[in-house]
Amino acid sequence: MQRPFQKSRIPESRAFVVKELIAPHFDKNWHFHPEYQLFLVLEGRGTRFVGDHMKAFREYDLVFTGPNLPHLWRNDQSYFEKGSDKQTHGIVVYFPEDFIGRSLLEKEEFEGLRHLLTKADRGLEISGETNVQLRQLMKELVHLKGLDSIIALFDMLRLMARSKDCHPIVQAGYTNLNKASEEDRMSQVYEYVMDRFSQGIKLEEVAGLTNMTASSFSRYFKSRMNKSFSDFLSDVRISHACKLLHEDALNVSEICYESGFNTLSNFNRQFKDRMGMTPMAYRRDFQQRFE
Repeated sequence: MQRPFQKSRIPESRAFVVKELIAPHFDKNWHFHPEYQLFLVLEGRGTRFVGDHMKAFREYDLVFTGPNLPHLWRNDQSYFEKGSDKQTHGIVVYFPEDFIGRSLLEKEEFEGLRHLLTKADRGLEISGETNVQLRQLMKELVHLKGLDSIIALFDMLRLMARSKDCHPIVQAGYTNLNKASEEDRMSQVYEYVMDRFSQGIKLEEVAGLTNMTASSFSRYFKSRMNKSFSDFLSDVRISHACKLLHEDALNVSEICYESGFNTLSNFNRQFKDRMGMTPMAYRRDFQQRFE
């Protein structure tokens, strides 16, 4: 279904928008928009895609993205199963590029904010004590009105501008070459892969979704994602394996096949190439950090 064109997430009468999101799952459509976005996950798990980067997300994932940086918080498949009682909970803040006006932003007093907004072009993952403080500020912001809400937003931006806990997400030099008209096309690709990555996926099948030949789709996908489709599919599978390794329910061999790999040797090799350690070492490291 074609989604309606949305000019802006912010009404003309408002300086910015904050929303509390409670739903069975987050928006499953890959998209981008002209506003800055600060998004906090309070409940829900899955895979986060920002630009050319992907990573598993869970509670307290907190990301600040700049204008027109593509993103998607795709919940695990269990959230979409019939009869599922799972739900998601998040808080999102949108504000425009001209939030305080170009001329004011160029003033000396706003140097720190300018640097923060520039860094947001690559997306920023916020961790540590800054994450803890922003969580509380965002929960409070939901209930504030008028000038109090503006002051609270500036407090949050000041905290991020001074913090060393804000880490870039996408590769330096990443450029979004996608057009707004391509959002549905890429959403189809993401959804198809996330639904079927544990099975065999042929390039021709995915190319058919976009009405392209396999070779044309390969060139198109790499120009948008800075990686080949096969590398993207492997990244999805490794990300899923990481989530399974966080639990003790399955052994490494079971996780290998559950994640879509045909052989244990190929799984171990690709996992070590991407994660810098073996699956067992990854599991031990995770358990030690979260004991």
